[in-house]
Amino acid sequence: MRCPHCESENTRVIDTTHDAKGGIRRRRVCEDCDHRFSTYERPVLSTPLIIKRDNTREEFDKEKLLQGIRLACTKRPVSAEQIERLAGEIEANLQHSTKLEVQSQFIGDMVIEGLRKLDDVAYIRFASVYLPLGNLNALRDEIDRLLERKERKGEK
Repeated sequence: MRCPHCESENTRVIDTTHDAKGGIRRRRVCEDCDHRFSTYERPVLSTPLIIKRDNTREEFDKEKLLQGIRLACTKRPVSAEQIERLAGEIEANLQHSTKLEVQSQFIGDMVIEGLRKLDDVAYIRFASVYLPLGNLNALRDEIDRLLERKERKGEK
């Protein structure tokens, strides 16, 4: 590792710590100029390419996912932590996938399922955009299905 101060390659590690996310922080010292600096190592986990409805492909963007979930949860009793957790679970699911490409619908289905468990209104908001609900009757039918599932489970 080169020293950022003098660019010497004559450096050594004086301390190593591990963080909760599997990363490593190393404290280093340059043997030539005595400059101390830190380096960080993190695993690079790849996600498959996302195939959109128009067949274009793009990299997975967690921020875009978070934005969509946040929008559905606006003014709902869903915490930022719950939203982050849902997005993190979806990202982890993609990272553990052996596929090189996945349909955007696969991600949408995971969001729908996650929101269904978090908040009914957020679920309906997302479903009204995501699912092919062509008119108000189709939206009403989706709400009725949600209510029937909740009644079967004995929820309010």
